[in-house]
Amino acid sequence: MESVSDMRERGETGHEQAGTTAGTAPAAGAATKHAGGRRPGETRTREAILGAARVCFAERGFDGTSLRRIAETAGVDQALVHHFYGTKESLFLQALELPGRIQEAITAAARGERAGVGERMVRAHLSVWDDVSSRPALMTMVRSAAIHRAAAARLRETATGVLARALGGVITGEDAMLRTSMVATQLVGLAMMRYVAVLEPLSSADTDTVVRYYGRALQAVVDD
Repeated sequence: MESVSDMRERGETGHEQAGTTAGTAPAAGAATKHAGGRRPGETRTREAILGAARVCFAERGFDGTSLRRIAETAGVDQALVHHFYGTKESLFLQALELPGRIQEAITAAARGERAGVGERMVRAHLSVWDDVSSRPALMTMVRSAAIHRAAAARLRETATGVLARALGGVITGEDAMLRTSMVATQLVGLAMMRYVAVLEPLSSADTDTVVRYYGRALQAVVDD
């Protein structure tokens, strides 16, 4: 298990080792910071901790996850979690950051003819949830939204902000935001029951079948 002292020995905690005398130049071949000011080893450790946090929060929610559990999952000393992220709350907020691919997929699905947009939106939504690199962040957000204010805020922003921007030219009229919210409700509900609650046979149904049936529900809201 990697510890803070291990990283200090490699010079990866972000602190330079002082020379033996004032003004002493670094020894030849000493580790140097990259252009962004962060060494590769430090970046990898931070990413490992964040990835482990997303997995743990997705499985257990905020209250059921400890920093010790995250450290064990990441294979590092708990002190490193504190070193890089401070508190569990701070780490949780960063774990809620969603991949940019989500907005890209939804925006791409909203392009094109109005007919069929419902099926395209469902397919794009499922593709993001089926992506193993995206799912932990999404699971963290959805699972924690009922009990954590920050998660609820992030879910609202994703459900309305992302969709509103994507569907701005598709759903129009005085009730556009209401209908956009209804589309969001359909998509979030689908994700909740398929991936979080694991409701069968929905959870194991193939993508094409879910798209065919569920796309009709979204299309009805879009076309109203």
